[in-house]
Amino acid sequence: MRNNFRASARRGGPPRGRGGGRGGRTRGTRGRGGPRFDKGRVADIENVEDEVSAEEEPSSEDASEDEASGSEDEPEQAVSQPYLALMQSLSKESAPSAKRRKLDHQSEEVKPGKKLKQDATKPEQEDTAAIDEDGEERDIDHVEEPEEGPETEIVVSDDEDDIPDESDPFETHFVTPNQEELQKRLKGIQADEWTQSHTEQNGWRLIRNLPGKDAAQAAPLPAPIPGPSSLKLKQKLVEVATRKRPAFDNLEQVLYPLTFAYNDLFFCARTTKNAENLRRMACLHGVNHIFKTRDRVIKNNTKLAKQGENSDFEPRDQGFTRPKVLMILPTRNSAVKMVNTICSLCEPDQQENRKRFDDSYLDKEVKFSGDRPEDFRELFEGNDDDMFRIGVKFTRKTIKYFSQFYNSDILIASPLGLRMAIGSEEGGVDAADKKKQKKMDYDFLSSVEIVIVDQADALLMQNWEHVEYIFEHLNLQPREAHDCDFSRVREWYLDKQAPHFRQTLVFSAFHTPELAELSRRRARSWAGRVRASPAIYAGAIEALGLKAKQTFSRFEAPSAAAEPDARFAYFQRAVVPALTKRGRDVAGTLVFVPSYLDFVRVRNYFATAPALSALTFGAISEYADVPEASRARSHFLSGRHQVLLYTERAHHFRRYVMRGVKRVVMYGLPDNPVFYQEIVGGFLGKSELDLKLEPGKGTVRVLFSKYDLLRLERVVGSKRVGRMVRERGDTFDFV
Repeated sequence: MRNNFRASARRGGPPRGRGGGRGGRTRGTRGRGGPRFDKGRVADIENVEDEVSAEEEPSSEDASEDEASGSEDEPEQAVSQPYLALMQSLSKESAPSAKRRKLDHQSEEVKPGKKLKQDATKPEQEDTAAIDEDGEERDIDHVEEPEEGPETEIVVSDDEDDIPDESDPFETHFVTPNQEELQKRLKGIQADEWTQSHTEQNGWRLIRNLPGKDAAQAAPLPAPIPGPSSLKLKQKLVEVATRKRPAFDNLEQVLYPLTFAYNDLFFCARTTKNAENLRRMACLHGVNHIFKTRDRVIKNNTKLAKQGENSDFEPRDQGFTRPKVLMILPTRNSAVKMVNTICSLCEPDQQENRKRFDDSYLDKEVKFSGDRPEDFRELFEGNDDDMFRIGVKFTRKTIKYFSQFYNSDILIASPLGLRMAIGSEEGGVDAADKKKQKKMDYDFLSSVEIVIVDQADALLMQNWEHVEYIFEHLNLQPREAHDCDFSRVREWYLDKQAPHFRQTLVFSAFHTPELAELSRRRARSWAGRVRASPAIYAGAIEALGLKAKQTFSRFEAPSAAAEPDARFAYFQRAVVPALTKRGRDVAGTLVFVPSYLDFVRVRNYFATAPALSALTFGAISEYADVPEASRARSHFLSGRHQVLLYTERAHHFRRYVMRGVKRVVMYGLPDNPVFYQEIVGGFLGKSELDLKLEPGKGTVRVLFSKYDLLRLERVVGSKRVGRMVRERGDTFDFV
């Protein structure tokens, strides 16, 4: 059903934009008909320190994070506190209604009867959706605009040279590729034969895969370039690009030639420091591609108009539909940054619908204090709604926002927003739902030639299945004609080769198996693909800022599929006995569990295992609301919870600073190495500052297998990872 995939993107506690599921199937692990487990076990302590309740009160930042949100997976919360639910509902009814934009909409694009999530602390802030007379959500991104046909503009005079530059990658990749080399590469792609090469440029490790055998010898990597003067840019962009960035840094020198040569690029070292430069590079490349495509069509229109109907000139310069660039981003605020970068490069005379864009996407309120991590503030500051999509159209002097998708040049969307726009093949459960069911439409993705995925690490923390779904529907043959002039469609579109001409650019803070799979299955350009990452990882353990004994324990797993069971068995065998033997000394133990599926398994084991019946514990997952999480943190600090279970996504969305941590057990390593520094160095360091832990007495126990190679390298460093994975010994200590 249509509602299923939307629900899976907002599974539980975190507010809109901060609670997407990493996998849509996780709900099934908590069936309503099965046994119900305690979420925690609390010790009775009469004299709890007075400081606990005061110190662990929810902060103003935490309190603003959708305190009333709940999960369908845990209906018992609402039932067990009917009075609280009643008071909350009354306060919502009496609160001032938010300012809302009234727009026409398609009712089938929203979840029927979906409850609005409004922050009661910000009654005057415009929400991202409006309510119609029937009480249903309205879609502020919806556009009522007729679909236009192909570009019909002609040029009266043009200062730019009409002669194509044969050395321009745009020409050699899309327009006039070397047919012999192209056919050889396409055969390699069909046979899934790739030639891999490893090189290093300016301190960056480049792993390149070219289709075909021995292809790397015939096509060496582009050399680094010093600045924008070495790029093949449209004349209107040359002056702005040179003024904005006259010289490239070491990273840009490597990435720019790879990007503008239309290689698929997976960059796995995005930071808050290089984010702006990466955004500028992606926008410059996308806009340059659009301008070249559009100008070619307009010039050919002019030539056809001059020669008349009897002309033998038959240009092949178009796709099936107009959109050429797709940007997949995590939040509306990230879309604002992209749009502002595009405007700074294009410097348009007019911006149509700019006020509507600012009203719908911009949020200038400062929500977080400066002590929150920089990457957290970059992602969640501003409007962090993860449900949006917008079309952007270029004319010679104007940029238009909220253009109809089929009239747009650039599509900017979140995975959830685009998934909703595409629709679903599944029908409703009854006649009314089937009547409302929107027909699937993905033809607007049929001619996308550049896909830009920014902050992919943040998208992994939402629902990655939506990203996979979008890529599955890219460059398919359209279901309808959409007034397409098929006589001008490029031949490789008609031959169903468009996926092998499309370029995919992915920027992520780190590499993961999900990104590797996306690269292998969906990044199949005939120009090849490149993964760029640091040549050497120093390791997060080098930047903890304190001394702590860190024990890394390797367990064996026969396969990746059997790894979760092997990890759980090792945890039962090697870690649990150590916890039970400690008795009262076990207090202050934080168990970090990256995967929610593993978290459910471990939590249920703590709740039901006889061996752990004397152990008190609490749990904080991404589904825990602010009061529940604050209560668990308070009990952990006071000792009423001896053990606290904590998930990676909970830390990603909340970035709590846990107090009272004396030892850390990592059921698995986090994808983000910064989390290792914050949990080990930050939590233990806080306990030392609070005089709850003697300096140097904190301990860390980490479980890993050979399938954790990528995570392990980022934590322990490139120099140590090979020895830890291959050596016979299974225990490695660091101080």
